[in-house]
Amino acid sequence: MLTSAAPFGVVRCSILRGSEGVAAERGFPSFLPTEVEKIQDRTTRDMAKRIERVPVKTSFSKNYILSSCVKPLQKTEEKPTVLLHGFDSCSSCLEWRYTFPLLEGAGLETWALDVLGWGFSDLEQLPPCDVVSKREHLYQFWRSHIKRPMVLVGPSLGAAIAIDLAVSHPEAVSELVLIDASVYAKGTGWLSKLPRFAAYAGVSILKSLPLRFVVGLGTFNSGSIFSIYDRTIVGSLHCLLPWWEDATVDFMLSGGYNVISQINQVTQKTLIIWGEDDRIISTEFAQRLHQEIANSDFKMIPVCGHSPHVEKPEETARLIGDFVQKKRFAEKKLKPGNSKSLGKEIFYLTFRWNIGEVNVFPKKLFMNIVTIHLYMLCSFMERVIASVINCILLVTIKLNMIN
Repeated sequence: MLTSAAPFGVVRCSILRGSEGVAAERGFPSFLPTEVEKIQDRTTRDMAKRIERVPVKTSFSKNYILSSCVKPLQKTEEKPTVLLHGFDSCSSCLEWRYTFPLLEGAGLETWALDVLGWGFSDLEQLPPCDVVSKREHLYQFWRSHIKRPMVLVGPSLGAAIAIDLAVSHPEAVSELVLIDASVYAKGTGWLSKLPRFAAYAGVSILKSLPLRFVVGLGTFNSGSIFSIYDRTIVGSLHCLLPWWEDATVDFMLSGGYNVISQINQVTQKTLIIWGEDDRIISTEFAQRLHQEIANSDFKMIPVCGHSPHVEKPEETARLIGDFVQKKRFAEKKLKPGNSKSLGKEIFYLTFRWNIGEVNVFPKKLFMNIVTIHLYMLCSFMERVIASVINCILLVTIKLNMIN
């Protein structure tokens, strides 16, 4: 059992509990940070409201671990489809907010799980979060709640987690779906050699909204600045839980996932999906993975970056559905929820007006930078106040340019 090294862990935990009533009043689970209210996308909000915690018993923890997940609305006779997440653009079941409803709506029994140490599980009695512990936790979750061979879906680092479980416990996994798989890294490498204080310093930087915003720009091939900002809020939620730093440092120093030697041991039928424009992991690794897993199919999604299940949910759901059901997947349109925030609509309007009428490149670039940073700096304020400030700034600069 690990002990928390975070000096403010107790204080942060009490603050989190003190805000539980606010989240619960809005229909969100009480254990989610209140920052969930900042999310504008309706589809994301709907999925967040369905997150629950279920007990999982492991050998390395005296108590049941209350493990976060989104359970299927209905059980079917088909093989359950179980969705893992990656690290660290979201690191929770919310990573599947757009694809999950499509799979579920087409009749698949769909689960979305949070891997031990990430997501929204209750880790106040901090367990070890190394690879062995993550594997056992996932396996015991399957034994306790899913109980049938599953189609296990892993994006990015989640692909390494999926391969590790499929090879270690083949009875649990009937098929694999690997999405832009991060499976050729040799664990956490030199990061595992860091002194503990340096590891905590590095992990704390991951919580920075500006850093996550920049990472989002590299992860996704499409989407407006504002949709990426919303994704940034979603991706930072799990970092606000008081045990996140301890769990992440433990994983980092343990050496992380190195599944290179396990890849050719995969016997399950496997679907490999890759974004054609992935700037995080080269498509060369997709071809290599396809060659090393004998019983595999390979599908490329054009005009798509590292996270097809976020960026191209309909195409991703169709590929998974075809693979699972062995027939053409029933198409169902799902558009991201439209924000009803008047302040955000005003902000969008003034931003587009500025870009459309200012044709001098340096001025336009300057305005874009000022607007983005101002929006991020004001994110802690009420959205109406932030929008008014942005509008005043944009109109003032616009009038100065005209004069």
